[in-house]
Amino acid sequence: MPRIDETRPFIPVNIAVLTVSDTRTEADDRSGNTLVELLTAAGHVLAARRIVTDDVERIQAVVKGYIDDPGVDVVIATGGTGVTGRDVTPEAFEALYEKSIPGFGELFRWLSYQKIGTSTVQSRCTAGVAKGTYLFALPGSPSACRDGWEGILATQLDYRFLPCNFVELFPRLREHERRKAG
Repeated sequence: MPRIDETRPFIPVNIAVLTVSDTRTEADDRSGNTLVELLTAAGHVLAARRIVTDDVERIQAVVKGYIDDPGVDVVIATGGTGVTGRDVTPEAFEALYEKSIPGFGELFRWLSYQKIGTSTVQSRCTAGVAKGTYLFALPGSPSACRDGWEGILATQLDYRFLPCNFVELFPRLREHERRKAG
């Protein structure tokens, strides 16, 4: 049965929050604020926070900066995961992945279905890994951010969660690079 093992230490993760929007500002970024509140309440570190427009190159530039920053372990984006012409976050993220995590989007949509029914099919949330950094793209509503955090990320970013979690895999995320170099 999945559980939190209180005998294991909590390991804070350095998380960057990226809001993708043509219209939001720091003053009205409710989704970004929701993620910041949730991750800091859980004991993690807000490593960075940005708002970027719905543009593949701009999104990728910011995400590449986070990937190259040793002070960022995880990037959580909110916004731009729908099906309209402006929604390009999945395209920007997926082009950067070394490995995708398909189960993240599948599980998110399953959780979301419990609340919004078939409307969840409009979400193209996605996740993957690039150069040892986890990348997660959530829809742009505070409710979706809360669902993604509480339903998946809160436990998967907690080293104490068993039987397994993303945190315990950090040391192994770049092992393919060592094999190539050796």
